[in-house]
Amino acid sequence: MKFISWNVNGLRAIVKKNFMETFKTLDADFFGVQETKLQAGQIDLDLPGYYQYWNYAERKGYSGTALFTKHKPLNVIYGINAPDFDHEGRAITLEYPDFYVLTCYTPNSGSGLKRMDFRMGWETAFLAFIQELNAKKPVIFCGDLNVAHTEIDLKNPKTNHKNAGFTDEEREKFSALLAAGYTDTFRYFNPDATERYSWWSYRFHARDNNAGWRIDYFVTSQRLQDHLKDAKILDQIMGSDHCPVELDVDGLTV
Repeated sequence: MKFISWNVNGLRAIVKKNFMETFKTLDADFFGVQETKLQAGQIDLDLPGYYQYWNYAERKGYSGTALFTKHKPLNVIYGINAPDFDHEGRAITLEYPDFYVLTCYTPNSGSGLKRMDFRMGWETAFLAFIQELNAKKPVIFCGDLNVAHTEIDLKNPKTNHKNAGFTDEEREKFSALLAAGYTDTFRYFNPDATERYSWWSYRFHARDNNAGWRIDYFVTSQRLQDHLKDAKILDQIMGSDHCPVELDVDGLTV
């Protein structure tokens, strides 16, 4: 099975570019989208063969996630069962016989780290949520997690230290999550790969110069490692300031 995740930075904008063509070409079983930036009724996607699930932020034109799948789920959960954090449309979980799949858009700490406290609260609530799921069956979650975990996950670690996405606090939260029983799938297959990024600023010709960050992930429960086949960063696909990331698995029942 193929899983795709993509922060599209505005779904209505990217649909006017290459989104539909890319979606059809990738032909994923599961396609998670972050930062849709829209409300119910503002777009009508024709995706034959796919079930569509949407979670909208209360604030218009902000955040938002969607999850498209060829496989009808047993159950759908919107948010992370945390009222303080579930008003921004940041997560959708689908349940299947063998696993849960979740798309997630982690809050950005913001300029001047003004949302750091909110971000840290989200991290705690999110880990509690996936641990509750993981106690029942393994979890596959994807999305823009807004953190470059290690120095090889961004082009300029020294100058970005203490900036949003590369603070010690954010990196430590991600380390703690992995230590709780989860696998960063790209690093599982590519432990030492450098200059592999999923986001580039629109400024300073960052993408042309590959001055990027790896902040988009597929993370799985460790007990799924025998099912993992490959994890890829599809950095040749344009249309957003992020590129899609991919996970390939086998042996799971849907």
